[in-house]
Amino acid sequence: MDASAVALRAGIVGAGGAGFPTHVKLAAKAGCFIVNAAECEPLIEVDKFLIRTRADDLVTASVDIARGIGAGRLVFAIKKAYKAEIACLNTAIAARKSRGSPKTDQDTPDISLLEMRSFYPAGDEQLIVLLLTGKTVPERGIPLDVNTVVDNVGTVLNFFDAGMGEPVTHRVLSVTGAVSNPLMLRVPIGTDVRSCIDAAGGCTDGSTVIMGGPMMGTFYDFSETEKLSIRKTDGNILVLPPGHKLYAKSKMDMQKLKNRARSACIRCRMCTDLCPRYLSGHDITPHTIMQNFYRLDKITDNVEFAKAFGSALNCCECGVCENYACPMLLSPRRVNAGIKPILRERGIDIERNMKPKKRDYLEERLVPTARLTARLGLSRYARHLGNELTELKPTRVNILLKQHIGAPCVPCVQKGASVKTGDLIATPPEGKLGASLHASIDGVVLALDNEAITLGSE
Repeated sequence: MDASAVALRAGIVGAGGAGFPTHVKLAAKAGCFIVNAAECEPLIEVDKFLIRTRADDLVTASVDIARGIGAGRLVFAIKKAYKAEIACLNTAIAARKSRGSPKTDQDTPDISLLEMRSFYPAGDEQLIVLLLTGKTVPERGIPLDVNTVVDNVGTVLNFFDAGMGEPVTHRVLSVTGAVSNPLMLRVPIGTDVRSCIDAAGGCTDGSTVIMGGPMMGTFYDFSETEKLSIRKTDGNILVLPPGHKLYAKSKMDMQKLKNRARSACIRCRMCTDLCPRYLSGHDITPHTIMQNFYRLDKITDNVEFAKAFGSALNCCECGVCENYACPMLLSPRRVNAGIKPILRERGIDIERNMKPKKRDYLEERLVPTARLTARLGLSRYARHLGNELTELKPTRVNILLKQHIGAPCVPCVQKGASVKTGDLIATPPEGKLGASLHASIDGVVLALDNEAITLGSE
C-alpha cells in the first residue's frame, strides 16, 4: 500500500489542530511510527472516545501506516490514567496478533504502548518522542529529524476510512464546558459551530467559545460564532461562562501586554524553568524576553534585537508560561507569538541547535493536568462523556478553502453544480503544499469565492 497516495486522495491533514498535509509525512521513511493518543489539552474528549469505539480500526490503520513508511516499531503514546482506552488498545492489539500469519507477520512492526503520566502538554509530539527515544528533536525541527513519524488518533482513523474509499468529509468532536449537555458529535465538514453548541444545550449570549482547548485554542465571543464552521482540524468546542478570567487575558493587546510586563515582571524566571521546550534542551528564555519587552520598539540593531528576542522563535506556544508558571499572571506566550512576525519582517533568524539535550530535571517539572485544570478554573467541567455519539445532518455547509498548513485550495466545481458526499470540490494550487477538499453533504454549490464553498439545497 502506498500510504502517502491514500492520504493524498482522501485530503487527510493532521486532525490534532496543526493541519499539516498527511501525505507529505507518509512519503517519508522512518524507523518508528508513534500514534499520539495522549489528548493534549484539558477537557478535550475526542481521541479517548475514538479509541474506545474504534480501537480495532485504529490498530489496523496504524500497522498499515508503519509498514508504508518502513517503520519496524509502532508505539501508541497514551496517558496511563486512561485505563479504559488502554484496555481497548490492548484487546485490539491482541486480536490482531491472533489473526496474523507467518507471511503477514514478516513485515508487521513491533507494537507497544508508551504509558505516560498525566501532564501538560503530554500530546506535544516532540515531548512524546523525547520520552520514548531519549532524543530531543532539533530546534524548530520535526520528529522525522530523529527517525520518527507521529500522527494523532483522528488522523490515523481518517487513513483507515480512506482505505475504505472514504475521503475526509466528517469530523468527530467534543463539545464541553459551560453547556448543559456536554457530548460527542459527528458532523459534516462545514457545519456551523452554533448548531454544534445548540446540540449540547446551548449557552448564554455573554459566553466565550474556544475552538480547541483552553491553552492553545482560538477564543471567540459567542456573537462571533455565527460565522464559524467546522474544519478538518476542529476536535473540540469549549464554552466558557461569561466573565471567565481566560477571556479577559485573551483580549489584551500588545501595548497592554508591554505595560504589564514592564511594571509587574519580577524576574523570577519561572516561565523559563517550566517551559517544555527549555526543559527539552532548546534555547528559549521567555523571562529575558519579558524583561526586554518594553524596549521592543527602541532596539534598532538587529544583532541586539536577536539577542533580546530571538529565542521566541523556539516557542511552541503551549501556554504553560502564562497560564501556570507566571505568579504575576503575565503572558509570555502571547508576547512570543507577537514577536515572531517582527523577527521575520526584520529578516532575523537564530542558529538552530541540531543536537539539544534535555535538562536532567525535565520529568519532575512537567505540569500535572489536574492541577493545571484547577488553576484554569475549569475543574467543574472535567467529566467523562461516555460512548454515545450524536450525529448532525445539516442541509447547508460552508467549507473553508484554507483548513490546513499550506496554500488555500482552488475550487474545481462551478456554482449551481450538483455534488454528492465525497465528490472532489477543491484542490491545492499546482506545485503548492495543501490537501484536497470533498463535498460533505449531497446538494448544490450555492456559492463560492476565494474563502469558501457553500453547499446546500436549492
